[in-house]
Amino acid sequence: MKQISFENIDFGGFWESKQNTNRDVTMPVIYKQFYETGRVTAFACDWKPGDEKKPHIFWDSDIAKWIEGVAYSLINAPDENLEEVIDIIVDWIHDNQFLDGYFNIYHTVCDPTRRFTNRDAHELYCAGHLIEAAIAYHKATGKSKFLRCMEKYVLHIKDVFMDKYEAAFATPGHEEIELALIKLWEYTEKLEYLKLARYFVNLRGNNEKDRPIYNHTDFVYEQSHEPVREMREAVGHSVRAEYLYCAMADLARIDNDEELKTACKAIFNDIATKKMYITGGVGSGILGECFTEEYDLPNQFAYSESCAGIGLALLARRMNLLDVNSIYDDVAERVIYNNVFASCSISGREFFYTNPLEINLKERRLTHKYRMENQNYPATERQPVFDCSCCPPNFTRFIESFGDFLYTTDDNTIFIHHYAKSTAAFDGVKIKQTTDYPLNGKIKITVSGKCTGKQIALRIPGWCQKFTLKADGTQVKQKPQNGFIYIKCENKKLVVELDLEMKAVLNEANPLIDQNFGRVAVSYGPFIYCLEDIDTDYRISEISLSKNLNETIKYVEFFKANIMEVDAFIVENFEGLYRPLDNKKTPIRLMLVPYYTFANRGESDMAVWLKLSR
Repeated sequence: MKQISFENIDFGGFWESKQNTNRDVTMPVIYKQFYETGRVTAFACDWKPGDEKKPHIFWDSDIAKWIEGVAYSLINAPDENLEEVIDIIVDWIHDNQFLDGYFNIYHTVCDPTRRFTNRDAHELYCAGHLIEAAIAYHKATGKSKFLRCMEKYVLHIKDVFMDKYEAAFATPGHEEIELALIKLWEYTEKLEYLKLARYFVNLRGNNEKDRPIYNHTDFVYEQSHEPVREMREAVGHSVRAEYLYCAMADLARIDNDEELKTACKAIFNDIATKKMYITGGVGSGILGECFTEEYDLPNQFAYSESCAGIGLALLARRMNLLDVNSIYDDVAERVIYNNVFASCSISGREFFYTNPLEINLKERRLTHKYRMENQNYPATERQPVFDCSCCPPNFTRFIESFGDFLYTTDDNTIFIHHYAKSTAAFDGVKIKQTTDYPLNGKIKITVSGKCTGKQIALRIPGWCQKFTLKADGTQVKQKPQNGFIYIKCENKKLVVELDLEMKAVLNEANPLIDQNFGRVAVSYGPFIYCLEDIDTDYRISEISLSKNLNETIKYVEFFKANIMEVDAFIVENFEGLYRPLDNKKTPIRLMLVPYYTFANRGESDMAVWLKLSR
């Protein structure tokens, strides 16, 4: 199975708008914040004790992800000014790289005698993101200096960790370099990079040199508790875990490793069926940003880090190359259109690190004023920058490369995994999607070129309960196989018309998710909706939804999305604290907004899971 790269795809409509905001607003905003906080000029490696803006151990990775996102944008929209900015940073990397190949801002100027001694100092994590950035920049511009620097660094890492085995630890505390090394091998075809990736993955949980990275954690936190082929559950720090699982899936595909494939499928199933929010968010634990126990998915305290959502989507895309099953696309779609989108404001200027599913401002106020416990609630308003700013540049590179999710091919089949207004050209085949998806479910797909004799596999999303399909004007009544419908291309052109019925759906949670028992969440197509009390005169606790939503869908330019008006009820004339149960309720119309658009109009109570009227 082969993935079709985003470079082969041009977007219109919904995704064109998202990418334009990303390029015109978000990337410049992030660069400005990174410059003002010292991240950019830190690459000059001229900081001295006593100076302000002391470099941090992960600053390399923040800038690397920003460069990677910009490089992706340069492929379709060349910009000499942006290249000049990156070239200055690359020159600093080149000029400050050690003769042996080592490069890391923090350890160059802050702690030069302790290279590769602290397993959680993020050296290999930063190296991984620099590798990915160097590949992207070489691909976009043809300039080789950055890539040569990173290849030199990789050979040094291989010498220290694999050949001489002399570092203080055996595998990274924060995974990432593993998947980056596989990318580097795929790009350069130099086998030593693949060997090093295999080495790090195979040695994890399988050596006597690694130690838990914090006193309050154990090997589970950094996924070093057992060899990778024995893993069956998603555990520990969620971003670290997903980057490891991505590398495992890559190696399972490259090496046709059935044991790794079995492990990856079990881990993904554990996430999708027991540890994922309805918004696609993962990593519910505040302490350690981690996966916790099965069905532990608190709403107000949802950590659900933006990077963790991106990591899950990247894992789902890789699983598509291992196993033909639409569950991976369903999960990717859910996390992209809800959790990932929520991490950036509509304007493109502010960000969330965590993504809660409920905000109750009164409860927060009373907790901080009267309760003994110190509750760490997620933020209620997006911020322009964080001390730990991994998420904003991760968002930008993800939005630019979304095209990677649309198509895969094998010898006989072109799989269409996601729908978006776009044109694509690859292997002599052209595909044009005409649609307003995800705002509605009407999709026209024209396939032409060298497609005769091949078959097209169309994904039917898991959220869709009813659809119609025509191929060259003829009704297709085939049932989906593992979520896909297969249509043979008899000629040099095939026109497919797919109409996915979009309607409001009431979703219930597994009763083992305690907080959601008796409550429902509303979805419309791939979007999960929420209620903000800015849109009602009542407290959210007073409101219950009607079983018959009787929804009205309206596109609102401010949100650049569909809002929903539904039937609901409130309890009125309640005097005193308690009374016998009274089912009398007053009907109201209620406005719901897509979850990803919450907190764009000021601080407000919010809830995804709402009471249902009896």
